[in-house]
Amino acid sequence: MVLRQRYLRAAAVSVWFTITSALLCVEAQSVANPSPPQQGLNSTPVVLDRVIAVVNGDVLLQSDLQSEEDMAALQPLSVPAGKGFERRVAERLINRVLILQQMQSQGMVKEVSNEEVEKDLDALKKQIPVCIQYQCQTDAGWAKFLNAHNLTSEEVNERWRQRMQILSFIDTRFRTGVRISKQEIAEYYNKTFVPQFKSQMDKPPPLDAVSDRIAEVLLQQHVTLLLQDWLKSLRDQGSLIILDPSLGQSNPSPDNDDDGGA
Repeated sequence: MVLRQRYLRAAAVSVWFTITSALLCVEAQSVANPSPPQQGLNSTPVVLDRVIAVVNGDVLLQSDLQSEEDMAALQPLSVPAGKGFERRVAERLINRVLILQQMQSQGMVKEVSNEEVEKDLDALKKQIPVCIQYQCQTDAGWAKFLNAHNLTSEEVNERWRQRMQILSFIDTRFRTGVRISKQEIAEYYNKTFVPQFKSQMDKPPPLDAVSDRIAEVLLQQHVTLLLQDWLKSLRDQGSLIILDPSLGQSNPSPDNDDDGGA
């Protein structure tokens, strides 16, 4: 395992230096063989892309992060803008890659039809606040919204298909094994549900009328906790190298484990 991690780390560093060297070569060549000056053109060398992280050997580029940031427009509540936005997006991107790696290694990538994707996206258009002004329910309005956020219909459809596959995987792996007891439902009703109604000077509905809803809330909470723990273990046990410190921290080196990596 240690040898594998060393190999992956070495491969990541090799990729990084290869790309950096290539860029430096391009810049050096420009200096050695300058083009005739052109009026109005910026002569500053342009870096086309750069490595930001390596997840178990899979290289993530700055363009991948930018794409993830653009996609955040589809879920503004899940990935709120503001301070720390880029770091949150990077964490989301890394988590998605970790999950996809597990899905592929376990052969658990569900087929999702175009019709299912379109149906899910139609529901999404009604949930995005700014879609009202863009009139996303129309083809022209949806195209205008996507263009305003540097997105295309093709990439959104494929990314949403991938999202549906991930949710199906999470549902199969975690949700099916969770059982919510009547005691948990009653406790949530008395300690959380009823006080919320009383704070609004309203009479709460009886427990029997909302027990299914409460069970779903509790189930989702359990699944979220299980997923978070699982992702943490994938990070700890795998190889995560983040080259930009502002986007997060690499996982601890297995060479420094107190148990000798056993």
